Amino acid sequence: MAENEFSSDFIFKICVIGDPATGKTSLIKRFTQGSFNRDYIKTLGAQFSKFEKIMEFDGKHIRARLFFWDIAGQSEFKFMRPTFYNGAKATIVVYDLTRKETFDNIRSWIKDIFQYCGNLPTVCFGNKTDLINEAEHDNSEAKNLAKELDFMGYHMTSAKTGKHVQDAFNAIIDILVKKALAEG
Repeated sequence: MAENEFSSDFIFKICVIGDPATGKTSLIKRFTQGSFNRDYIKTLGAQFSKFEKIMEFDGKHIRARLFFWDIAGQSEFKFMRPTFYNGAKATIVVYDLTRKETFDNIRSWIKDIFQYCGNLPTVCFGNKTDLINEAEHDNSEAKNLAKELDFMGYHMTSAKTGKHVQDAFNAIIDILVKKALAEG
């Protein structure tokens, strides 16, 4: 498709936040590259990945250029976060379904980013479904928190298997595009 064939062309910065080793980098890599790295590599400060999505709304071709900012979860990088958050249009907060403390820290992460960016559209990913028995997992606490904090959605994902990763990322992208189109 030629550059001038898009009726709308958007650029969105999306911050992906959460505790260390929750799978933020792996989720982004699974979504943008379709791959998974089994080895844990600590994010230093922040790293970003770009992705372009072409979609159609009301018969019009839309291009969304996305920049996912993977924010390091380690506390030693906390002083850098306000700079990394700058210009964000949305947030994905990730926790590890096998580590309750990562869920308990969601409020702190949201408070931190909202302090610098205001109330952003946010979705929550409970990651690592491949390590739990989904049929026996009670996610009512996560759903209640998502409702209480006015998140745009809650998704259980697995960066390793790819389960629900496309749907989860596409949900926030669709929200951003619809919001941008409405603002005209």
